[in-house]
Amino acid sequence: MPSERRDFTVDLPRKRLAAGLLITDPDERVLLVEPAYEAQWEIPGGCVEADESPYQAAIREGREELGLDLSVGRLLVVDWVPARDGRTEGVMVIYDGGALDATAAERIVVPPGELKGWAWSDPPQTGQRLPPLLARRITQALHARADGCAYYLEDGVLVT
Repeated sequence: MPSERRDFTVDLPRKRLAAGLLITDPDERVLLVEPAYEAQWEIPGGCVEADESPYQAAIREGREELGLDLSVGRLLVVDWVPARDGRTEGVMVIYDGGALDATAAERIVVPPGELKGWAWSDPPQTGQRLPPLLARRITQALHARADGCAYYLEDGVLVT
C-alpha cells in the first residue's frame, strides 16, 4: 500500500512575484503606463498568477495592458524588495520588451478602467514619474540591456 506523503512545500514562506517589461522607442525613451487605480506611473507588467511563469506573465501583461503581442526577450533584472508598510516582501523581474517604432506604438490600446494611458519618458521624466524604487530598477534594467547581461538587485540597488 503506497504511503501518502504530505507536500512540505505548502507550508514554506511565500513571496509576491511580479514581472514587467522594459520597452523603449528608437530614442531610448522608456514606455510607462499610468494606472487608473493609483497616482504613480509604472512599466507594463503585473503579478505573476498561480501556475504561470514570470516570462509568461510578462507576455500576458503586454497583451492585456498594451494590446500588443510582443516578442519578449531576455531577463534583465531580478529585484528582491523588502517588506514595507502595506506590502509584503517580493521578487520583481524585468524582461526586455524590445524597442517599438512609431508604427508599432500606434497600435497600443490600453484597457479602460485599468490604465489612463501611456507615454514615452526620457530619463528626467522617468525619474519624476516613477517612485524612487522603480526608477532605480528601470535604470539598472537599461544598464543590463546595454551590457548584455542580467543584474541581481535588492531594493533597486545592484548587488551582482
